[in-house]
Amino acid sequence: MNAANSTFLVLSSILVLFMTPGLAFFYGGLVSKRNVVNTMLSVFMICGLAILLWLAFGYSLSFSGDLGGIVGNLKATWLHGVDLTALTATKIPNGLYLIFQMMFAIITPALFVGAVVGRIRFKFLLTFIIFWSLLIYYPMVHMVWDNGLLAKLGVIDFAGGTVVHINAGITALVLSAFLGARHKYGKDATQHYNILWVLLGTAILWIGWYGFNAGSALAMNDIAIQAFLTTTVATATSMMTWMVVDMLTKGKPTLVGVCTGTLCGLVAITPACGYVTISGAFWIGLIATLTSYGFITFIKPRLGIDDALDAFGCHGVSGMIGSIMTGLFASKAVNNTISLNGLFYGGGVKLFGLQLLATAFTIVFTTLVCIVIIVLLKRVIRMRVDEQEEELGLDQGEHGEVADYTVQMSHDLTNIQHHSDEFRGQLAQLLDKQQRFR
Repeated sequence: MNAANSTFLVLSSILVLFMTPGLAFFYGGLVSKRNVVNTMLSVFMICGLAILLWLAFGYSLSFSGDLGGIVGNLKATWLHGVDLTALTATKIPNGLYLIFQMMFAIITPALFVGAVVGRIRFKFLLTFIIFWSLLIYYPMVHMVWDNGLLAKLGVIDFAGGTVVHINAGITALVLSAFLGARHKYGKDATQHYNILWVLLGTAILWIGWYGFNAGSALAMNDIAIQAFLTTTVATATSMMTWMVVDMLTKGKPTLVGVCTGTLCGLVAITPACGYVTISGAFWIGLIATLTSYGFITFIKPRLGIDDALDAFGCHGVSGMIGSIMTGLFASKAVNNTISLNGLFYGGGVKLFGLQLLATAFTIVFTTLVCIVIIVLLKRVIRMRVDEQEEELGLDQGEHGEVADYTVQMSHDLTNIQHHSDEFRGQLAQLLDKQQRFR
């Protein structure tokens, strides 16, 4: 065992795990006060669910065997026959690599939760995540990061542009389309529950992302440092880009806008961070943010699809841009493990074409399998809450808890008013009967 590499991966795994509660704060701060508990629970419970799924089936389907280049097999179910002490190429224990990948399996489905908050039944979401992990996420891991179809073609994805962000973003879009828009969508603007939570969640995500990106070097080496630097540059660029565009178009900067821009940069640099130069990171952050801003501001309203917290607009769109631009800016001078330079570094169009292919394949594969899962699952589990529960809020309707006491007070006052009206009606009837009796 290499002690430095192993210590680095332990810390990186902790950082990636830390991202999921950070995302819970990010999403929980953005939603209305009636759906805070439901949103945060829907994100946080994935920590438990994804860990058990990963140990039972995920590691085996991702990294054990190969079935047609699409998925592994089930020979390593519950880690049967897996030597956890065997060393990988960077001299870390296989068990530690398994843990690191497990953390990715937790955060990825949590990303698309933001698209469907406020109207999806918790039981449907829970069941969907199980089948989505088995049929979409684990095959994508195998195809890109093991000896699968896309890896054999020469596609590169350092830390999850296709596997994580495009995958989750497309899922968010498909779920939103099937679910339908929120009641009164487009009529009443959602009041964010706590913008300070959004900043807290963004800060946690940024910190955790260093485990996500730099940790994907799987060693404490020059590539990990490069990934750390490029992640920082792209994120700073995206943050400032979104803020400046807000100032130019709206006349003032917003905290939610700055946090959204920050997230776009983190997403976009993920597939490229270990392959590109600092200047490449700058352009990736800039172009991805402008594209996501344009989609969220101009295209999304015309689509009529209610992606509540812009999971597709941030993760899907910026993930696509990052994946494609990896084919432009990848450099063997940065990482000599890749066989081709990007288009802008003299490598011709081959790598760029491969990245386009991988992006398109991920979109089509995720869309088709998502549709199949949703259509079949809707036959046995109702997908959406009714209008009355949506109006009440999923915190009370699905869980019987509230994050804000004013929600409960408002509900109690409504009940009191309702009972008062009933009592007055009954009293009027009694008085009328008394009058007639006299």
